[in-house]
Amino acid sequence: MTRSVWLKADDTVGDWETRKRRITAGLEAGVDWVLVDEADVEKVRELGDVNIAAFRTDADVHVMEAEEDDGEPAALADAYIVGKDGEGDATVELPSDFSGSADLTTLRRGDDLANGSYVRILSKDYEAFAEEAARDGDYTIVIGEDWTIIPLENLIARIGEETDLIAGVTTAEEAKTAFETLELGSDGVLLDSDDPDEIRKTVEVRDEAERESLDLVWAEVTEVERTGMADRVCVDTGTIMDHDEGMLVGSMARGLFFVHAETAKSPYVASRPFRVNAGAVHAYARTPDGGTVYLSELESGDEVQLIDTNGNTREAIVGRVKIEKRPMFRISADYEGDRVTTLLQNAETIKVHTREGRTAVTDLEPGDEMLIYYEDTARHFGEAVEESIIEK
Repeated sequence: MTRSVWLKADDTVGDWETRKRRITAGLEAGVDWVLVDEADVEKVRELGDVNIAAFRTDADVHVMEAEEDDGEPAALADAYIVGKDGEGDATVELPSDFSGSADLTTLRRGDDLANGSYVRILSKDYEAFAEEAARDGDYTIVIGEDWTIIPLENLIARIGEETDLIAGVTTAEEAKTAFETLELGSDGVLLDSDDPDEIRKTVEVRDEAERESLDLVWAEVTEVERTGMADRVCVDTGTIMDHDEGMLVGSMARGLFFVHAETAKSPYVASRPFRVNAGAVHAYARTPDGGTVYLSELESGDEVQLIDTNGNTREAIVGRVKIEKRPMFRISADYEGDRVTTLLQNAETIKVHTREGRTAVTDLEPGDEMLIYYEDTARHFGEAVEESIIEK
């Protein structure tokens, strides 16, 4: 599931300068959406590239219809949300029969008018109203007046597959709870906060919720052999890596070797904490979606998966790829009777992780145990397949 962070920035949070500061903080933090009034859409476009959702009121609908009659384009936002100043936020009383709902009528008339709803969960009736709106909306934003009693579990269970369910929150801690509710969690959160730190922390919670945690295992080194020259790939990312981070690379998709980033100082070269010397051009590297990519195919702007020695992952953007001819080692290791291999440059600056910690490949010996990620599956164009493929 892809999680999203929405930032509330309509006129209820303050004047335009207040809203602008909030939106700018959101853009810098990396929010996915901002939710604004329709009148602010063009101003938000000028601030930066972000998905924009706009509240649509009954008056807005009539204005848009008039514009359409004049032949002028009216759709500027990426999504339009009904419910503000209407039934969704309790400005207008809920009808006893939802078929008479103005908000739902607008929602059902099509994507040009609205494709999402905003509902304050004030009672069971509003919970039922949100469920009804979810049937016709791509996005359903629900706001609990008391976070401890918001019926998010009910809504996830009942409408979680029909719509993108967005839970209203005011802190990163509430966002974490929303993403973890019923283990499945909401698809996104709508954050109502002016605090740049809270906005940033909420984005970090989103990233953590999406990331894999992999089980790394110990494989026994069986052979370290000089193999001559090959085209070696250094992956320079746009991220400063920690001392225990690196990438998973290998000649065989089922067994990828943990290779440390060049964070350690050396008598020969300065540290390059953004770099992983990943091996030869033919090798696989793991990507954030759980797939693999050939090192030779990586280029600036691509994403690769970073991982630490505990199996925690995050993503990084490739800034540059350097391919040069270098002398190589072929490293073979055994995991539960299966032999996996990779080629790594013959240089003491390239480190793998053994029981003793960071170990230069030049010091690696048969009998050492090193970290790998083992996945007993075949790959076709980087995707796992149930197929018999022999790699050796």
